[in-house]
Amino acid sequence: MGKVAVITDSNSGITQSQAKELGIFVLPMPFMIDEEPFFEDINLTQEEFYQKLETGANVVTSQPSPESVLKMWKEVLCKYDEIVHIPMSSGLSGSCQSAMMLAEDFNGRVQVVNNQRISVTQRQSAMDALELAERGMNAGQIKDFLEKDKFNSSIYIMLNTLSYLKKGGRITPAAAAIGTLLKLKPVLQIQGDKLDAFAKARTASQGKATMINAIRSDMENRFGGASKENIWLEVAYSKDRDAALAFRDELLREFPGFDIWVDPLSLSVACHIGPGSLAVACCKKI
Repeated sequence: MGKVAVITDSNSGITQSQAKELGIFVLPMPFMIDEEPFFEDINLTQEEFYQKLETGANVVTSQPSPESVLKMWKEVLCKYDEIVHIPMSSGLSGSCQSAMMLAEDFNGRVQVVNNQRISVTQRQSAMDALELAERGMNAGQIKDFLEKDKFNSSIYIMLNTLSYLKKGGRITPAAAAIGTLLKLKPVLQIQGDKLDAFAKARTASQGKATMINAIRSDMENRFGGASKENIWLEVAYSKDRDAALAFRDELLREFPGFDIWVDPLSLSVACHIGPGSLAVACCKKI
């Protein structure tokens, strides 16, 4: 005993099979698709999800039920002393708030981390938590460390279409119509807890250049230098892996020697932005 378990949700992009290899526990995110419940990576694959999304199915994200969270915690606490639970950013979902309330009944054995991460940066937090546990930190210390570290990451996402943001009510129909007419490639950013507009590009190559400049600026001005010793660099995408691998090659020309992780964007993010998006993210190494 004396062991700390790391739990995150499927928004981290960590699949159930990867979780077993890593020794992490992953709570599957639920979806309602045409009123029917599905769970990411349990009875809903990436391919099935995009097929449903593109044929106009009504896809709604939901947060894990309190029952599913408690069930996982109780099972894990039979084998471990403590849990570090890393849900998706509290700015993008209520699941963090819910988990914090549920954790109050566990006498400190469950520490919920509110560090505003999503997708590849959330995955990195789970990996960091494993590393910190191996260094001998307890769950409370790991939570404090990760929350202090929360602004040491950023994500830029270039969208292929505005129609999903419009559908989700994230932008006005008029703004979506103008963007579509001009074939704009909007670049969004996630800094801390909000998904915000960052820039508008005319072409995909201009959008990529915008993201590369932005991530370079963050590394140099906010995170202490664009070196592979200092930074984790990541690419995320929705549906089109080939485009993501090509983008990784482009990033390697700009940042030679970096080890760049490539992962699909979690489906909870993809349903708001649609297929064909590309993202670049970085996290400061702990």
